[in-house]
Amino acid sequence: MSGRHVKVRLLFADEGTFHHEDLDLPYSVVEDFDRLIDGLREDPEVLKRVHLDLGRLAAAWVEEPE
Repeated sequence: MSGRHVKVRLLFADEGTFHHEDLDLPYSVVEDFDRLIDGLREDPEVLKRVHLDLGRLAAAWVEEPE
């Protein structure tokens, strides 16, 4: 992957427990799609790198740089 990247935090729920994963993804995830969830499900670079369990995905958001 080349170009700009964005940090995305995913929150998963699994039988009453929650955990998060932070991903470094291409900026196209937020730039080319109206909704972040659409970018996560449809962006070709994301699909090559990440398997998302959408049944357990509770929330997703872009993390601001520190």
